[in-house]
Amino acid sequence: MTALTVALVLVVAAAGLLRWRRPAWYWLAFGVTLAALRVLVRYRSVMDACGLTVPPARWRLSLARATNRPIPEPRPPRIRRLRPTRTGLVLRLKLRPGQDVFDIAAASDRLRHSFSMFGVTSREVRSGVVEVRMTGYDVLKRVQMPAETETRAMRVPVALREDGSVHYRDYRAIPHALTLGATESGKSVYQRNLVAGLAPLDVALVGIDCKQGVELFPLARRFSALADSPDTAAELLDALVARMADVYRLIRTQQRITVDVPDAEIAADIWDLPEELRPTPVVVLVDEVAELALYATKEEERRRDRIITALVRLAQLGRAAGIYLEICGQRFGSELGKGITMLRAQLTGRTAHRLNDETSANMAFGDIAPDAVLAAIQIPAELRGLAIAGDSSGGWHRIRAPHTSLRQAVNLCNRYADRTPDLRELAPFRPTNGSATDLVPSAKASPATA
Repeated sequence: MTALTVALVLVVAAAGLLRWRRPAWYWLAFGVTLAALRVLVRYRSVMDACGLTVPPARWRLSLARATNRPIPEPRPPRIRRLRPTRTGLVLRLKLRPGQDVFDIAAASDRLRHSFSMFGVTSREVRSGVVEVRMTGYDVLKRVQMPAETETRAMRVPVALREDGSVHYRDYRAIPHALTLGATESGKSVYQRNLVAGLAPLDVALVGIDCKQGVELFPLARRFSALADSPDTAAELLDALVARMADVYRLIRTQQRITVDVPDAEIAADIWDLPEELRPTPVVVLVDEVAELALYATKEEERRRDRIITALVRLAQLGRAAGIYLEICGQRFGSELGKGITMLRAQLTGRTAHRLNDETSANMAFGDIAPDAVLAAIQIPAELRGLAIAGDSSGGWHRIRAPHTSLRQAVNLCNRYADRTPDLRELAPFRPTNGSATDLVPSAKASPATA
């Protein structure tokens, strides 16, 4: 008996230590079993307490009265499947007549408390079927991406959501995106994860970094074109607009509109073209959009209008030509001048890290998810990398990208340097190699090196 007691004490101590130091290990070892039992045992009483039950059908009541049996209890949603995951539980429920998915969403916080889980979110799978995802611990405190993720063309994993699922950047579904974040908010790490995910793919990367290239130029071996000043950026964007026109001419000549071709094979964008004729898709990363919109002289104002006009054209027309925009910045507001709100309207994806002002949060989510504005401005400063991600559908999630150092991103870009396509229109802007002296010519003329 003493040995059994000692073994039990050691197991309890080990479980407590794992829960404190390694919550993911604790969940896989102990938590998932305890949570599943807790949900199954408490399910009916919790649903009744949360107001998620419906009265029994009239015919059941009539039958109970006719046979002198007890009155049937209220019925909760029926459990169709209970699936454990590496971060929590997934509960698929079949709603009863008269119930709605918003009832489950409104009771999420009460379900979290009643089932002793860390977080509860819900979404409608199809009419009458709701998927409830419950997390057993704070998955965003120490982000660990799953070993295997779904791979697809132009779709890369970049972060982890608060419900334990992977957050993907899918360019086929959301072609253009806006990413905002104050200094030291984790925006650069998010951008590195994006580049790291795109590096192994057959895609051309184009960068505009007006901070003299300190963010993107270390990754130059995987970039087909780079610009480190507004003047070079204006010329580079004009070259992209010219490439877009050439791609559309190619699509027009290859549309194959004849009576013997099925409608599904008629080309309307680059993905409908035969693989041997398909142009290389291009992802354009703008590191600080405010630097492109600021001006002090008439000449700079003309350059600014030229840049914003090119960006708006690419955002409006670039998707079918395989040109996708990633607009990043610390500040994004209407005071950046005309054309900014028009540009924002074309940026379907929105990601906001910690922001210094509410105006930028409103520019990010005010037109698609007003409740996400409050969540964006409440991100604490100590949680670097935590962000709010949403899209034009109105849905939003808390996400956090795994920490990727600049050295790790550079090594990954160097490994896949052979995948860097050489595009004719962008050849004048392609960096020669990864050395600092070649990438930053102004370094040779600086007073410190003279």
